Amino acid sequence: MAETRIDSDLANQFRSAPTAPPGRSKVYGKVRSGSSPVKPFSSGGGSAPEEPRRPRRIGRKIAIGFVIFLVVLLAGGVGTFFWVSSKMNNVEAFTDYDGRPAETPGQDWLLVGSDSRAGLSAAERKKLRTGKAVGKRTDTMMLLHIPEGDGRPTLVSLPRDSYVPINGHGSDKLNAAYAFGGPKLLTRTVEEVTGIRVDHYMEIGFGGFVGIVDAIGGVEICVKQDIKDPKAGINLKKGCQEMDGGTALGYVRTRATGAIPDFERTERQRQFFSAVVQKAASPGTLINPFTSIPLALSAAESVAVTPGTGMFDLLSLGMAMKNKPLTTAVPIGSLPTINGQAVVKWDNAKANKLFEALAQDKAVPKDVITK
Repeated sequence: MAETRIDSDLANQFRSAPTAPPGRSKVYGKVRSGSSPVKPFSSGGGSAPEEPRRPRRIGRKIAIGFVIFLVVLLAGGVGTFFWVSSKMNNVEAFTDYDGRPAETPGQDWLLVGSDSRAGLSAAERKKLRTGKAVGKRTDTMMLLHIPEGDGRPTLVSLPRDSYVPINGHGSDKLNAAYAFGGPKLLTRTVEEVTGIRVDHYMEIGFGGFVGIVDAIGGVEICVKQDIKDPKAGINLKKGCQEMDGGTALGYVRTRATGAIPDFERTERQRQFFSAVVQKAASPGTLINPFTSIPLALSAAESVAVTPGTGMFDLLSLGMAMKNKPLTTAVPIGSLPTINGQAVVKWDNAKANKLFEALAQDKAVPKDVITK
């Protein structure tokens, strides 16, 4: 009975206790007048109560929005990437023939710069000092070897005046192979004299060269000496400087330097190609749509590649070139005059060592590296 009275007394105390007034704020823990849990701000009138801020919810919305933006940007970039790949110019440069070199480790590219004026207006040809020649000839030829591992690529200049055997045409200058049979005969000639099977062929004319350089906002080149050449439209001072497309074209084409101008040109061409590709493949270029998209469009319009070579291959080429490539030229033996033409004869022993190392995906011996 005693326990029953105690329980009854406690129940009566709870029933008689005052109830919590309406409007107790869970936020501030204070009693407010009226039914609102938070006292409204007074602005001279009866404005509606303001809800407390929710920074976490706002931050979450911002994060979700940013992720959505990245997804859209990525999807657009991938779509543009494939669209540009479908627009690339294709050129047939490979043919099967008896004795063609077998496939070798790594990737081997034949890079060709032609003197084509295609796409340039009369005003542009005048401004760029390209002349009025019709048709096109190979002005630059380089063999690029990208090793299978993470080693340095090797970029080798093939002098256009190299005196080599050309199938069906006896012996002549290397650039004559292009004149006789276009990319197919040129590629075959390079394969036969180097013993290296070419995996990718890429060709670009004067107009495309200028467009690509301008698309990446120019490129920095360190000039070894003052160069003034009205024919090439340049007047350069010694030192490192930013070049736009027109200036760069004049720089790699000029013959106004060196005792052996064509050798000087090949060195500048390797230097410039490395600088352009490295900048084109840099994160600052690739993730910026204001440079990456114009670059991709310019490449699609002006670069010709073999079928099966697409933007992914060009991107892999660019990424490989960021590994500071070894640049060299075919070792020269002599500079005779044959049939009234000054030609370049290779040092066959050293040239063979160079190309054998590339074919075997090995480091190039130091005694065959030249400038």
